[in-house]
Amino acid sequence: MAVDVVCVASWNVDLIAHIPQPLERGQTRMAQAFERLPGGKGSNAAIAAARQGAQVGLIARIGGDDFGQMGLDLWAREGIDSQHVVRGEGETNGTALILVYEDGDNSIAVYPGAGAGLTAAHVQAAADMLASVRVVMASCEVPLVATRAAFEIARRHGVLTLLNPAPAMPLPGDLWPLVDVLTPNEGELLMLADAQDVETAAQRLLQRGVGAVVVTLGERGCALFRADAEPLYMPGHPMQVVDTIGAGDTFTGTLAAALARQAPWPEALAWANAAAALSTQASGAVTAMPSRAAVQDWLQGASTPQ
Repeated sequence: MAVDVVCVASWNVDLIAHIPQPLERGQTRMAQAFERLPGGKGSNAAIAAARQGAQVGLIARIGGDDFGQMGLDLWAREGIDSQHVVRGEGETNGTALILVYEDGDNSIAVYPGAGAGLTAAHVQAAADMLASVRVVMASCEVPLVATRAAFEIARRHGVLTLLNPAPAMPLPGDLWPLVDVLTPNEGELLMLADAQDVETAAQRLLQRGVGAVVVTLGERGCALFRADAEPLYMPGHPMQVVDTIGAGDTFTGTLAAALARQAPWPEALAWANAAAALSTQASGAVTAMPSRAAVQDWLQGASTPQ
């Protein structure tokens, strides 16, 4: 399979409990529902890209347990190339503990498990695949040494790099110039730049060498910042939210797929914005991700005068 998007991926199994509101310290509350669903920011974004028509390959390290096999089975069903996925025999797979509240918001604790052992050597083993694609993406759920190795290979071969800096953490100065597209949410952007407003924060990261900052703004949509252009704001879509799990990953994966097919920025943002909005209409991450046809139909309907 000819791959055009590669994801340096985390793979977690999401254990999701639904409760009315956030817990106080020391509090126990009965959950209204429980689900075990596929997750991990990298895997989620890869699946979102695949559903938007991209041919996707993974670089990942997963557990040798049943949760690890769950990932391999899922990627096979989604048509994703997993030849560079390594199993840590005897190791526990990554797991996310998620609390979902009545208003659709959530809190998440992630244990990386076997994914923490992903190294630059694993990435180097996939160098031929990385050199021949159009987009390489990663998140901060995978070790930074693996992300840097992938982005360095991409840079040498003119491949676009995309980083979703979640969970937000301080990043080394030499990584910023390797990032062509950064996709933080508003809180992550402000933390990374140590700023109080979105535009100031974006400009600070551009000054560090990032090519473009695409910040997701929840119900307010998203915005694109580049050093050589005026900011581009894309309004949000009013939705009756079921939950927001995976919305950011859906945005990132859809954006990667759009950029891989060389869509211009306004079109790429519109697709990512719409896919993320649609993903809030069902529970979970992967289960809620729309297909390319669904996004296209919805965009056409949204642009049709009533």
